[in-house]
Amino acid sequence: MQTELFFDPTLSADELRGFTRTVAEIEWLLLILVMLYQVVLSPNEEAAAALSMAMFFFAAFVLTFHYTNFYRKETHWKIALETWVMILFITWVLAYTGGAESPLHDLYILVIIVSALTLGKLATLLQMGLIAACYIWLGYPNRQEDILSLPFGTKLLAQVSPMLLVAYITTMLSADIRRAYGHMKVLSETDELTGVLNMRAFAAVSERSFHQAERYARPFSVLMIDSDSLKTVNDRFGHETGNRLLRLTVECVRGQLRQTDVIARYGGDEFVVLLSETPVAGAAGVADRIRRSMEAATLPTREGPVTATLSIGIAGYPNHGADFDTVLDKADQAMYASKTGGKNRTTMFSA
Repeated sequence: MQTELFFDPTLSADELRGFTRTVAEIEWLLLILVMLYQVVLSPNEEAAAALSMAMFFFAAFVLTFHYTNFYRKETHWKIALETWVMILFITWVLAYTGGAESPLHDLYILVIIVSALTLGKLATLLQMGLIAACYIWLGYPNRQEDILSLPFGTKLLAQVSPMLLVAYITTMLSADIRRAYGHMKVLSETDELTGVLNMRAFAAVSERSFHQAERYARPFSVLMIDSDSLKTVNDRFGHETGNRLLRLTVECVRGQLRQTDVIARYGGDEFVVLLSETPVAGAAGVADRIRRSMEAATLPTREGPVTATLSIGIAGYPNHGADFDTVLDKADQAMYASKTGGKNRTTMFSA
């Protein structure tokens, strides 16, 4: 079974890293609760020795996983392994503190919370099945003939029902929180008017792209695009029509880009495009197709359709700069050369 089918595929590696501290805190809480039980209720000598040994090994496990970089990469399987160890630890504790009737049997809820927060519905359901099997072993170790009886089934259901409820509520809340977080992230990274990236998000993307280009000696190009007609349209038809012109500009630009290319609103009527693994010669062809696409498009207005044009500047790595900011600045200079040179044209940066 593939990982994305078994675990929650919406939880990224970065989000898993964010949950690591929470998982560690829950594990320490589990350890503290068992320690308090041993100190306050003073079990017999055999049980006290068994609990001490279990706490020692569980503490060593937590320290190894979270504080010694033994397991550097955060994955679903790592957290799943931690939940299995938690179940083993709790089952061992319950075996020496009253079995299924132990006052500590609700510790399994901590496992359910971890699983529901990080692993998803299917994995949590399987964890519930494992916990139910532990309950059967703890409650009826020598009475297998009673396992299929109605009284036993009713008692088992009563014991695991609170955990099922906690699993359901936690899983639903976790999904809702992640959806809200994803929506907020999209809003924070997107230009509200045009739907393209804003400059904060573009800066993060461009930084990653530059490091890849630098590491693997691959070129990239930057296009700076300015609308020649926005001010005229705003003055003549109003800002709402100007906003529609900006959205039309984005449509014309996107229509000539690959899925790997990135467009962002630089500000006002300016847009910036990052063409990954594209030398400046190839970028010139893309820029000219964008310019012709905009020239051929029409914007409906109250006085009839109007046309608009673009001025585009081109610069690339490594031809025009050794870092991204320099390339971006050179593309901006080339764009202003297009503006001052008569508009509706593309210009390659030249010293």
